[in-house]
Amino acid sequence: MRLQQAVAAATLVVAAACSHPVPQARVTPAQGESHLSHIRQLTHGGANAEAYFSEDGKRLIFQSTRDGRSCDQQFIMNIDGSDVHRVSTGTGKTTCGYFFAYDTKIFFASTHAADSACPPKPDPSKGYVWGLDPYDIYTANADGSNLQRLTDFGVYTAEGTLSPNGRTIVFTSLKDGDLDIYTMNVDGTDVRRLTDAVGYDGGAFFSPDGTKIVYRANHPTDSTELAEYRALLAQHIVRPNKMEIWIMNADGSDQHQVTHLGGANFAPFYTPDGTRIIFSSNYKSPHSGNFDLYLIDPDGSNLEQITTDPGFDGFPQFSPDGKYLVWASSRNASDPHETNVFIARWTDRVETTGEK
Repeated sequence: MRLQQAVAAATLVVAAACSHPVPQARVTPAQGESHLSHIRQLTHGGANAEAYFSEDGKRLIFQSTRDGRSCDQQFIMNIDGSDVHRVSTGTGKTTCGYFFAYDTKIFFASTHAADSACPPKPDPSKGYVWGLDPYDIYTANADGSNLQRLTDFGVYTAEGTLSPNGRTIVFTSLKDGDLDIYTMNVDGTDVRRLTDAVGYDGGAFFSPDGTKIVYRANHPTDSTELAEYRALLAQHIVRPNKMEIWIMNADGSDQHQVTHLGGANFAPFYTPDGTRIIFSSNYKSPHSGNFDLYLIDPDGSNLEQITTDPGFDGFPQFSPDGKYLVWASSRNASDPHETNVFIARWTDRVETTGEK
C-alpha cells in the first residue's frame, strides 16, 4: 500500500483492462520533463501501480485491478508490456509485490486468508482515509505456484521490499499496535522492529549498498492530531495527508527527516549510485491528487522536479542498470480515474535547479 491510496484517490477502480499483450503507446514528455525520454505506456486502462523490476531488469511485477475485480491482484509482465499474467491467487486483495531469489520467486501481501472477497472500503464519511486491511506477506514461485505464508500476524502487514543482497525484507506492520517498520529474513525468521515513534512509518526501500533505509513517515505531535490518529487507528484506518521522507541506518539507528515540504511525500527510492532520492509529492498543492516526482539529496538539499504532467505521478523505481525509470501515472488516460504503468529512458545530464 505504498500510497496505492493516492492511486485510489485518483483511481476509484474502473473497467477491467485487457490482460493480453497490447501495443506500447509512445508518450511525449511534458514540458520540463528533461530527465525522461522515449516514454512508453505499458498498461492500458484500470488501476495499475507499484511496478518493480526483476533483478535482471527484464520483467516487472505490479498490482492491478482488472478482469472484473474491484481490488488489486499481482501481475507480471515483460518490460515491453507483453506477456501480462496474474501470479496471485485471484482472491482477497494484494499489494506490494517484489522479486527475490534471483528472480525465481516473488513475495507480496494479500488479505485472502481473512476473506476471499475484496475488503470493504472505508466509510466515505471519514473523508480521505486508507483502510488498513488484514494483509500478511506470502512467497511464491515466480509463476505464482507454491504459495507459502511468510507472516501470520492477522493485521496490516505489507509494503515489503528487498535488501540488495537478497537476504532481508523490510516491511510495515500493525502487529505491535502502531504502523512501524520491521525487517525479517526472506524465510520469515528474525523479525526486528526498527521504528517505534507514534505515527505511520512505511514505504521503505534499502539504499543500493544496503546500509540505509529510506521511508515515509508522519509522527503527529499536536494533541488533536495525535488523538485523531489513534482514534482512526483503532478503526483500522489512517489519514495520509501529511507525510515526509525520512532516512535511517539499516539497523534502525540515526532516524532523521529529509524533507520538510508539507503535503504528502511518499514512495522514496534511491538513485542507482545512492547519491539522491526520487519520490512523489503533492506539496505544491497539498490535499490534491496532483502528485509529481522529485529528486532530492539525502541531506534535504537540491530539490528538483522531475515530472510536470498534471495529475498523478508516483511509485518511481530505477532499473537495475540505471538506464530506465518506471512509474505509475494518470497521464494519457482514457478515463479520468485511470492510472497506468510507464517506462522511460533516464538521463542524469540535466543540471539541478537547487529549488528549495
